[in-house]
Formats: sequence, structure tokens, C-alpha cells
Amino acid sequence: MSKPLTINPRIVEALYCEALTLSDEVRHAFTLPGQLGRAGHDEDDARVALSSEGLRTTTRMMHAIAWLLNHRAFFMGEITDYQLRRHGRLSAEMRRSDAQQLALLEPETVELVQATRRFYERLLWLDRNWRLSESHEPSAIERLRERIEQRLAG
Repeated sequence: MSKPLTINPRIVEALYCEALTLSDEVRHAFTLPGQLGRAGHDEDDARVALSSEGLRTTTRMMHAIAWLLNHRAFFMGEITDYQLRRHGRLSAEMRRSDAQQLALLEPETVELVQATRRFYERLLWLDRNWRLSESHEPSAIERLRERIEQRLAG
């Protein structure tokens, strides 16, 4: 039987660095002029494909970074386990791309989109297994402590 999955600060930091690097590559790929896709396709269709996939890819990476930032906040004691579990979910919908639009993009851009999808899949796998590895409900003491903290905060 395998050991339950735990996510630790070193894993989160390594993934966070990877996410920042990928996000920077995405920003460069989708903002550079002249990225209008493969020859032989309508330029307007290529512009729409570049814009659409750029938005999808950027949003995917923003969600990935938000998930990682939530985990970093948890490890620094800024949010509780309950808050992390309640608000730190990843959407499976973010991994999708439009194959017809990808076909209009440069091969390097398509590979970058695929790299962000693979990265997001890894986070989904971690999130899914982490959620299965521990209880979803906070203990009565944790709920009481959270209510007290909320009242003190204001």
C-alpha cells in the first residue's frame, strides 16, 4: 500500500519557481509581434487563435500560481488548513485547449501551450491526491479557533 501524499513547502516552492518561469515564457510568446501562425492560413483566423489560446494559457497559469500561493500561505501560517481546502481548489476546466486553434499557431507556441497543460495536470494530480489523503472537515477545535480568529480580526 502506498503512503498518503503530502505536499510540503519544498515541493510548493519548486513548483512555484517552475510556474513563474512558464508564465514568463507564456507572456513572451503571446505578446511578441509576428506570432501569426503557420503559413497558408488566414491571418484573421491566426490572430483569433493566438488571442484565444493566449487567454486560455495565461488564465491556466494564473490559476496554477494562485493555487501555489495558497499553499505557500498555508505553510507560512497565514491561512488555515480549512481555508486552504475550501478556497484552494483547481478547476479541471483550465486544462482544455481548442485543437483547431492550436493548429493555426507556430509549433513553438503549441509546445508551450502543451507544457502549461502538462504542468497544470501535475497540479491537478497533486491537488486531487492531497485532498483524498486527509480528512476534509476541520475538527471542532479548529472550527472554534477559526471563529475566534475571525471575531478578533474584525
